[in-house]
Amino acid sequence: MVINNVLIFFSMFLIGILVFCLKCKHLLLMLLSLEFIMLSLFFGLQVSLTYYYYETNFSMVFLTMSVCEGSLGLSILVLMVRSYGNDYFQSFNILW
Repeated sequence: MVINNVLIFFSMFLIGILVFCLKCKHLLLMLLSLEFIMLSLFFGLQVSLTYYYYETNFSMVFLTMSVCEGSLGLSILVLMVRSYGNDYFQSFNILW
C-alpha cells in the first residue's frame, strides 16, 4: 500500500517536472505545472507523515505557503498580461 503511494508520488512529481521543462513558453502553463508539483509534494508529505505516525500539523503550514506562492504567481501573471498583452516569455524585453 505504501509502496504504491510512493510510486504515485514519484510519478506525479516527475510528470510535473517534465511539463515544467517542456512548456516553458507560456507563464500560465509553468504556473500550473508548479502547482501540480506542489500538489504532488503535499501528497508525498501526507504519505510520509501518516506512514511514520507523525502529527500532520505541518501539512497545513505547507498548504498555506503553497497557496501564497500560487497567488503571488497569479498576480505576477495578471500584471504581465496587462502590461504586455500576453504571457509569452519570448516577448518580454525585461528578461533579455
